[in-house]
Amino acid sequence: MMTKPSIALSELLEKGADSDLLREMIQHGVQRVMEMDVENICAVSYGERSPERQNRRNGYRERLWETRAGSVNVTIPKLRTGSYFPPFLEPRRTAEDPHALRRVAADFGP
Repeated sequence: MMTKPSIALSELLEKGADSDLLREMIQHGVQRVMEMDVENICAVSYGERSPERQNRRNGYRERLWETRAGSVNVTIPKLRTGSYFPPFLEPRRTAEDPHALRRVAADFGP
């Protein structure tokens, strides 16, 4: 018998320990996207010195992001000049469509 290459997202969420893994995966992906966004704004990677630098980082601020998979802690990079706020964390409102999880699960389900 072959191993099932993918698992329905709804099945994964129903499993307690696996939902922790899903939240960690979401957190890691979101953090990397924010890092890439800030690298584009600054025009250089973190810790890199370059005359092309357009801005500098100035620490992080924490925010709890409520998702269908549960609460995810994200650290949003701060900039010295201007500000950075990721578009998927729009002003303190539910960022997801309540039926989006079902649509995604249906697309990737058996």
